[in-house]
Amino acid sequence: MKLNEILDKTLSEQSALFTNVKDLPSHENKQVAIRGWVYRSRGSNNLYFVVVKDGTGVIQCTLDKEQLGDATWKEIEPIYPESSVVALTGTVKKDERAPGGFEVKVNEFKMLFRGEPFPIGKDQSIEFLLDQRHLWVRSQRIADALKFKNSLMKACREFLDSKGFIEIQPPLFTNSACEGGSEVFEVKYFDTKAYLSQSGQLYSEAVIAGNPRVYVFAPSFRADPSRTPRHLTEFWQLEPEMAWFDFDMNLELQEQMVEYFCHYLAKHEADILKRFGRDPKELLAIKAPFKRMTYNEAVEILQKKGVKIKWGDGIGLDEEKILVAENKQPVFLINLPKEIRAFYMKINPKDPKTVLDGDLLAPEGIGEIIGGSERVADYDELIRRLKEQNLDPKDYTWFLELRKYGSVPHAGFGMGAERVCRWLLKLDSVRDAIPFPRNINRLAP
Repeated sequence: MKLNEILDKTLSEQSALFTNVKDLPSHENKQVAIRGWVYRSRGSNNLYFVVVKDGTGVIQCTLDKEQLGDATWKEIEPIYPESSVVALTGTVKKDERAPGGFEVKVNEFKMLFRGEPFPIGKDQSIEFLLDQRHLWVRSQRIADALKFKNSLMKACREFLDSKGFIEIQPPLFTNSACEGGSEVFEVKYFDTKAYLSQSGQLYSEAVIAGNPRVYVFAPSFRADPSRTPRHLTEFWQLEPEMAWFDFDMNLELQEQMVEYFCHYLAKHEADILKRFGRDPKELLAIKAPFKRMTYNEAVEILQKKGVKIKWGDGIGLDEEKILVAENKQPVFLINLPKEIRAFYMKINPKDPKTVLDGDLLAPEGIGEIIGGSERVADYDELIRRLKEQNLDPKDYTWFLELRKYGSVPHAGFGMGAERVCRWLLKLDSVRDAIPFPRNINRLAP
């Protein structure tokens, strides 16, 4: 079918007639029609090479003036990478020199949208690229990272669904802070005030009385002024919550899930991993169980290495890097002091100064990617924990009532999706794993 005949059809009809770039290798020596954005181009008086991307891949297309004719050749210039949209027909040929090992020998070519010169060039500053994020998201690197993140969450959902979990949707407006403290965004809610959710955990704890295994994948908001490669004020968090789970069962589920998604991504996204400099075999080598290191052990190790830290201090990224420096697998840091942990974490019966919690630390200097704990199931203990952290029990009335009516042992954890992507793709910052990052100085675009 001629290109003009295809383009005269409705978009719905066209969809069946255009071939996705990723499928072109299976059409070797066959005629195809493709459409997409110009990724890059170069040419001379009689020959033009246009690399086209369509969201499924990129393909080099060879345009010959003798084949296309003078009228079409005049239409070609100027071509603006990223701004110009084209459609073409041609024959798929194998060519090891071309990106992906194939190219299309073009016999028909049409400019669908020429646009204006793209404002983003080489060697732009990070701030400029963030200002132009609405355009920069079409870059191959960001597009790959977002596709990878989608596959990560697909793998997590697949794993959890196989374990009998259901996905639920908690509110994003709340009347109290899940984590406590001041890192909450206060918003006007009609004639009262509310907060943007830091976590869906408290609501998941309510739901497990009807569905014992649930998970949330939703945005979390933290009014954190940190300007680090691993912090965002709005990020996406996976949060499973499980009735009849204790501390050890919680850690085992986490390490099983990490092993599962690492192997899944090594299999399904090997090309993306390679483009980011990650050998898929490294992910296949990630296997549970993971090493467990107590806070007491961590402090002792850090002190021996000359770090100025005393018992009760928090452990930040610099310390986390030291603790996992010799490990290629993630490491659990467990049983941290109760004074520096959330009110809902159950006291460790073997060491009442600590709680039954664990942070999963990724190697390669990434630090924490998952945090979880066994929850306080007893009403009186929860009251004590709230008061210890100077929180008003009245603000948690409904949450306390969960301990009055049918409370059971339970546990859960939260995983930052962007942090996991940063680790696996060797990203410079978590901002590269989200379309429009938000931090203390960025609210646009």
